Amino acid sequence: MDKVFVDDRVPQRHPNISKNDAMVAWKNCMRSRPRINKNPSECLAIGVDGKGRLLELVALRDTEGDWLIYHAMTPPAENAKRELQFDRRKSHEKR
Repeated sequence: MDKVFVDDRVPQRHPNISKNDAMVAWKNCMRSRPRINKNPSECLAIGVDGKGRLLELVALRDTEGDWLIYHAMTPPAENAKRELQFDRRKSHEKR
């Protein structure tokens, strides 16, 4: 349960992102949310990989609770940042 796998298509579609990059970004997730309106078992996330890059990730959760990351790209798309209400300036402001 709660294992994470990365689809082979991720590095095929984005050669600058390895499976390990996606795994690290998933573990270092800064924002995430289920995509209730699209697919309740799908999750959109933004995380930081081992190279310090922000990655946009989309993963599916199976019935046993494991995740399959099937999409990863850098930098995150503006629409993904809006969906997650991710604004770097606000998150780095001093409080």
